[in-house]
Amino acid sequence: MPTANRKPLEGFWTEWLSRLGGVSVPVLAASLLAGNVHAQTPPAPAVTVATPLSREVPDSMEHTARILPSARVEIRPRVSGQVAQVHFTDGALVRPGDLLFTIDQRPFRIAVEQARAELGRAEARLTLAGQQLARSAPLVRERYAPEAELDTRRSARQEAEAGLAGARAALRQAELSLEWTEIRAPRAGRVSDRRVDAGNLVREGDTLLTTLLALDPIYISFDMSEAEQLRLARRGQGRAGGLQANLRLLDENEFSREGTVDFTDSAFDNRSGTIRARAVFPNADLFLTPGAFARLRVTTGGSPALLIPDAAVVADQAGRVVLTVQADGTVVPKPVRLGPLVDGLRVVQSGLAPDERVIIAGLHRARPGARVTAEPGRIGPSPFAAR
Repeated sequence: MPTANRKPLEGFWTEWLSRLGGVSVPVLAASLLAGNVHAQTPPAPAVTVATPLSREVPDSMEHTARILPSARVEIRPRVSGQVAQVHFTDGALVRPGDLLFTIDQRPFRIAVEQARAELGRAEARLTLAGQQLARSAPLVRERYAPEAELDTRRSARQEAEAGLAGARAALRQAELSLEWTEIRAPRAGRVSDRRVDAGNLVREGDTLLTTLLALDPIYISFDMSEAEQLRLARRGQGRAGGLQANLRLLDENEFSREGTVDFTDSAFDNRSGTIRARAVFPNADLFLTPGAFARLRVTTGGSPALLIPDAAVVADQAGRVVLTVQADGTVVPKPVRLGPLVDGLRVVQSGLAPDERVIIAGLHRARPGARVTAEPGRIGPSPFAAR
């Protein structure tokens, strides 16, 4: 049975070789192998490429900043005495003139009454001195009294006038001390907790009663490096006054709060080599709390820049690179220096030309030096941009 099957196969191969027209077996085998290799070569992988997005972007610098009150007032008594009453709740918001503490007013009321009595006595002395002077003047003219007596009367009246002025000043001082027994808020803000309770003795100008912080507007303090300050100075913005500033808190993604830089210190700190600056922000809802940290972005101007998706940036041992595709399809890495994110796209500060095709999709299929099939794409603002 196997012999019978072999004969038809031998006849088939003989007829097939005869049709090749005398082609040798080695040549035929080489041709078959070459065709097999060519058929197994995979096509170049496809990647999506696009030229960088060219647009003007704002130049900015970001800092970790500290939130500070726009004013800090230590409430201390201006007279000594015993605290009679506390009129506020710890941590309350107060307006200018709100009553905070009352010191026992009884000794000060007595002092006012004494000053008024002394004022009345001084007025009586002045009246008497005037009458005596008026009686002495005709006697001196008629030479019934010496000139020295007239001088004495005039001097007595002047002393009485001076005594009256002193009594009036003493009364004003007593009334002012009585007024100071009511300790009021000098400005709007939030008070801290009370440091003394009713019944405690306090000393003039010494005992701390509480602290008041002004919260609207509020200050944002940050430090600039020497390089940043020099860059601003080159642009004529050395004092940084009036620059736009944006703020975000640590749990926020967007720089949604707007303010302005209003102050730059006069000298660099010798230890840190930085210079202190400050921005002012409205805080009508009093949400920003002094002492907290935040991220501050200061916009210093604008300049043209190239932008690419952040996902198109690859990290290697030398730094950051992007993969570009040449005209013949060869993948070429380009070392770049990057800037901040703008509308979800990464700013490329150097290392990339505007007409170079950057791989924006399919990076896992591209290898430096290999060939790829470039499919055109487009770079646009990211829908997840954090402004």
